[in-house]
Amino acid sequence: MSETVDRLLDLALERGAIKYGDFTLTSGKKSSYYFDGRLLSLDPEGSTLIAKALLPLIQQAGAEAIGGTTLGADPIVASVAVISHLDGGSIPAFIVRKESKGHGMKQNIEGPLPPGSKVAIVDDVCTTGGSLFHAIEAAEEAGCTVVKVVSVLDRNEGGSEEMRKRGYDFAALLAATADGKIESA
Repeated sequence: MSETVDRLLDLALERGAIKYGDFTLTSGKKSSYYFDGRLLSLDPEGSTLIAKALLPLIQQAGAEAIGGTTLGADPIVASVAVISHLDGGSIPAFIVRKESKGHGMKQNIEGPLPPGSKVAIVDDVCTTGGSLFHAIEAAEEAGCTVVKVVSVLDRNEGGSEEMRKRGYDFAALLAATADGKIESA
């Protein structure tokens, strides 16, 4: 897996998904780097690399489905579902809405997700863990057990620590160092 993640890091730099400089994040916080996960997860090679790196982690955890909050998780869960099928297994994907639909079935989750499923929750970035916790809560409310939580990048700003403190098995493909450099996790 390390070769796959090393190539993913190289591709992130090549595609401009990681930029170093002086940035102001949505939170208003300053950062010495900016990561745009969708430049990787929507790129054919990036999407394939992410899925190939995630699939063994998810399989080892015994996950029967993979999901996450829209928009960051959408291309990731779709890629993992496709790669799992090509690999001879089948791990279906599901998407967690930011808000429940106000009409129709008023679903919070889209996709095939039977109650009682063991699931993996993913996102492109973990900062505070807000999107990941939102998806975890939705999956648990649907009667599922979260067996793995993964992000492409762990910014190491408290989210992954909180995830582990709450008892979730968290992993990341890439991680930010204390001085703001992105490395393979």
